[in-house]
Amino acid sequence: MSASASAATAASPARTPLGAGFSRLWTAAIASNLADGLGRTAVPLIATTLTRDPALIAGVSAVAFLPWLLFGIPAGMLLDRVDRRVAMAAANSLRFAVAAVLAILITTDALTIWLLYACVLAFGLGETVFDNATSTVVPALVSRDQLDRANGRMQSAEITIQNFIATPVAGFLFAVAIVLPIWLTGAGFLVAGMLALSIPAAAAHAAHRGEAGTAEPRPTLSAVVGFLWQQRFLRWMILLTSTTASALAFAQGSVVLLLLQTFSVPAALVGVVTAAVGVGALIGALVSSRFVERFGRGRVMFWAILVSGVGILGVGITANVFIAIAAYAVGAFGVAVWNVPWGALRQAIIPNAMLGRALGIVRTLGWGLTPIATVLGGFVARIDLRLPFVIGGGVVVVLTLVASRLILSASAQTPAHEPVPEGQPS
Repeated sequence: MSASASAATAASPARTPLGAGFSRLWTAAIASNLADGLGRTAVPLIATTLTRDPALIAGVSAVAFLPWLLFGIPAGMLLDRVDRRVAMAAANSLRFAVAAVLAILITTDALTIWLLYACVLAFGLGETVFDNATSTVVPALVSRDQLDRANGRMQSAEITIQNFIATPVAGFLFAVAIVLPIWLTGAGFLVAGMLALSIPAAAAHAAHRGEAGTAEPRPTLSAVVGFLWQQRFLRWMILLTSTTASALAFAQGSVVLLLLQTFSVPAALVGVVTAAVGVGALIGALVSSRFVERFGRGRVMFWAILVSGVGILGVGITANVFIAIAAYAVGAFGVAVWNVPWGALRQAIIPNAMLGRALGIVRTLGWGLTPIATVLGGFVARIDLRLPFVIGGGVVVVLTLVASRLILSASAQTPAHEPVPEGQPS
């Protein structure tokens, strides 16, 4: 390799370190993802010990997303006003307390499906704050041309921890004692909250300083809504992602029963199956930023969401457990590839001062219909546990083809601002 080529490679954004601040955020996210993975595997399994009704089982997943409808926007408003590190620590302290209550209910044999719903709702309330804060802090820690890579790193860590460590462990722990994964879930949340406090203070505040050194006025909520509405690309993409997310939730609400009853997977191995599906998601998260660099955001996002729909559809049309798991992994691959550039686009286009509220609105719209879709999928699953996958996957495929021009235009979007990483001159 020539000296000039070597210099160009060294100067490439892909080779630039993401920085110590991002590493601290990443570490906190890893601990929180460990807790999330344990809880998300254990809670549906706990629900199956309380009821075998597919609609009630799907209700657990529905309730998990309900806080995004109820608290997504208030959480965003909070994050645009306070130290985001403190908000993350407080949110995960709440989730630790809820895990402790749930563990006590299990130990005393006082748990009912309705109390489980209440605990899941409280877990979700903390999630709206912690996850929103994680996304809003990233643009303040890395440069704009590192956003795809940073989001890929965050997502690959999430998939690795949740699918390859947390969920298999949760399945085995559940087989030993139902309460064990819940106690570990609480411990993970507590550790993550404490680690969040180590994030650089400058990156944890939404307010920016003007040239005179005074704080710039914070945009009103109506101004945030107006910004999202006036951005034609964002407006239609939010609608598209809201609909496809609902279709995917419709498909997957009763997946635990599908594995246990249709494919006869032992309860102790549910986490292992989830890990196998996670292989596809991990590969997608790892290669997504490279795909974007080579092919452009638009084409990568189009093929990613199309592949996700085809994979989910495949789960519903096969009777073979191994083909179903492979198809599910393909669907997870597509979703993971999509999430990286879509997350980077939102962070690049939306100004930091309104990012918390804007992401709260986006997630409220994107996930607000998810509880309804999940419950509807549960009722459809009473007919056939595979049918929701057929319908949900088919809807995603059709929507992708209809919105192909919109998705492909992602490559032409110009960010509204240039994020300044913490510690770098503005």
